[in-house]
Amino acid sequence: MKNYVLAVFSLLGVLSNAQRIEKKPFSLDLSPFFGTILEHNPDIAHLITDHPTGFILSYNRKTYGFNEWERRYNYPDWGFSLSYQDMKNQYLGENIGLYGHFNFYFLKRNLVFRIGQGITYANKPYDREHNFINNAYGSHLLSSTYLKFDYIKENLLKGLGFNAGFTVIHYSNANIKAPNNSTNTFAFSAGLNYLFDADQFPDYIPEGERTKYTEPFKYNFVFRSGINESDINGSGQFPFYVFTAFVDKRINHKSTFLAGTEVFISNFLKEYIRHQSIAFPENGIQANTDYKRVGVFAGHELRFNKVAFITHLGYYVYWPVEFENRIYNRLGLKRYFSDKLFGVVNVHSHGAKAEAVEFGIGLRL
Repeated sequence: MKNYVLAVFSLLGVLSNAQRIEKKPFSLDLSPFFGTILEHNPDIAHLITDHPTGFILSYNRKTYGFNEWERRYNYPDWGFSLSYQDMKNQYLGENIGLYGHFNFYFLKRNLVFRIGQGITYANKPYDREHNFINNAYGSHLLSSTYLKFDYIKENLLKGLGFNAGFTVIHYSNANIKAPNNSTNTFAFSAGLNYLFDADQFPDYIPEGERTKYTEPFKYNFVFRSGINESDINGSGQFPFYVFTAFVDKRINHKSTFLAGTEVFISNFLKEYIRHQSIAFPENGIQANTDYKRVGVFAGHELRFNKVAFITHLGYYVYWPVEFENRIYNRLGLKRYFSDKLFGVVNVHSHGAKAEAVEFGIGLRL
């Protein structure tokens, strides 16, 4: 009898452990597209000559609520995308991109919104001698973001489904190298998706009652850096450094609000100031004008487990040289390695005009 009881408890322990093992369902989808390059800047009008075509091939890790954050966001997908786009212009050439993405579902999972961020290889960037007509891409490697809105049906027939909608794809090197007028493609797409082992997909775990969650005020210190160039072709690439301090307040599992100040040491502005003082003395920029800037900003973090999407809006309180405008913004991703240490990659912009891609490391105390 004793051995029987022990065997029962052992079996229950095995079953309990099996229930805690996370399943990892996934799907693949292929979406060919046909679209047009939007004339967001008249300087690229000569590059819009035909309708670009291409496709997006994606791997999607499905979630079902095994982790608490998945339930809060209605069981999103995360994954990776490979894109190909023929720009249908002999000077723009073709772009191949690799992205990380999230899928968010709405209306009983019939509508899906995807946001992807990654790096694209452009095979025909600007070249002073061989491709000076391309004033959109200044380098082979571009930062790229795409948004995808689809009506979707999954697992209609043995795992096979379809999706259709539209996609917006942005290519820019964020002023790593001039020129950098960028392009935006608006495209219609339709394709197929396939859910592997569809008959074994686990049941969605309900969210249950939401618990309140807050954190005390935290002090943050961030160092960001990278390289960039002014809009003047051939003016040279220079390193920049950004020192940031801010206070944040996490008000729930999803949202953190913050405010702070930062110092920008942008060496490309040294060359810009020197060039302007010589080439355009009528603008009144002196050669000894300070190239440093000081900003104040407020922002928000949208948390997904250990990853956060950051948005900042700032104003230069110290702005000795008139470059772009005094209002700036920042969009990017943050990854928490621990409660105190995080890394961040973001784009620092003035409206839709990017100044730099910033790579940073920070402390949260």
